[in-house]
Amino acid sequence: MTPSARVQAALEALADLETRRRPAAEALKDWGLAHRFAGSGDRAGIASLVYDALRRKASSCWLMGEESPRAEVLGALSSLRRLGVAEIDALFSGERFGPPPLTENERARLAAPNLDDAPDHVRGDYPEWLAPAFAESFGADAAAAGAAFAARAPVDLRVNTLKMSPDKALAALAHLNPEPTPFSPVGLRIAVKGDGRGPALSAEPLYVKGQIEVQDEASQLAALVSGAAPGMQVLDLCAGAGGKTLALAAMLSNKGQVYATDEDGRRLAPLYARLERSGARTVQVRAPRGAADPVADLVGRCDLVFVDAPCTGSGAWRRSPDAKWRIRPGALEERVKDQAEILERATKYVKPGGRLVYVTCSVLKAENEDRVAAFLSARDDFLPLDAATMARAAGLPALADFVSTLGAGLRLDPLRSGTDGFYIAGLVRA
Repeated sequence: MTPSARVQAALEALADLETRRRPAAEALKDWGLAHRFAGSGDRAGIASLVYDALRRKASSCWLMGEESPRAEVLGALSSLRRLGVAEIDALFSGERFGPPPLTENERARLAAPNLDDAPDHVRGDYPEWLAPAFAESFGADAAAAGAAFAARAPVDLRVNTLKMSPDKALAALAHLNPEPTPFSPVGLRIAVKGDGRGPALSAEPLYVKGQIEVQDEASQLAALVSGAAPGMQVLDLCAGAGGKTLALAAMLSNKGQVYATDEDGRRLAPLYARLERSGARTVQVRAPRGAADPVADLVGRCDLVFVDAPCTGSGAWRRSPDAKWRIRPGALEERVKDQAEILERATKYVKPGGRLVYVTCSVLKAENEDRVAAFLSARDDFLPLDAATMARAAGLPALADFVSTLGAGLRLDPLRSGTDGFYIAGLVRA
């Protein structure tokens, strides 16, 4: 496919998203099935352009003076890919299989892009209805924070210390030019290419052998500050695909036990193969069966209950830019309800003196500090742990710079910490 044809394909996929309101991955898969002549490189290039367009959707439409897939693509090519008017003009040539030529108005707007008068939610590329929540979380930096979430994310890896040291992994992956992550001592970071694509890690021997896992640094840090240690009984109550389960298991050094469960047993399916690769011998997967509690035997027995709570996912927008345009206010209300319920459920497994760690990949105060405050106001048998003390105890004193000013816990985000958006709070049972 020619570069112009790829642009046209991206426009078609974006139009499908506008009408059917579904995940971008589904729309791109359907496009590929309907256009089997497109090679893997073509499909990857189209997907990259679609995601770039979604990253800058609000600001692109403002710059181009209209809301349309064409405006989204034009804005992304200009602001994110830094193409000049002549380069964009060549892609919009109107030739066979390509999009129609640029209009004079489009050329003029591309030649002099200006967001000076745009509101914060446009400059930050997030939904207008979330503007008050972003202002609450980031204050005067709301637009800058949103813009950080609209940027491409690097590829972060966690070195599985059950099998390999970070130094050896760094050397073995030298052909990918990794760098140590700024905060996690077991993290490596690989920059994405100019088109937004990362390396094909599934073909890397270290990945196949379970010596590395793809995991954002913030997610690694959530496990590292949890206080997990060899010999502990640890419950990962919302384990999902098991990224943090594996990180916690590595911290136990195969001494103790990690129990992994999830209300939706289907989400646990990828964990079995990942466990086999990892070499972790202390993980029990407890899939739900009917109405019975799969971890009923753990009531009052756990040193640590780790709750990676269901949330809106606003902290992961760099990796799923389509998600921010699909989320609706009703979803936030539902997640807040779910979080209150899962926190309450988690308490019964924590033994006296044990720890409950509450984590979300959200930057919204309603899902983070507000939930912990509401929980503590209703329970006199739990106390908040000082976040800076947690960080220092984990050997990560630099994380004290990210103690929340809005309540208990730590806040991480791409603007300040260069990571995905995460919230981490520790509670101890009296």
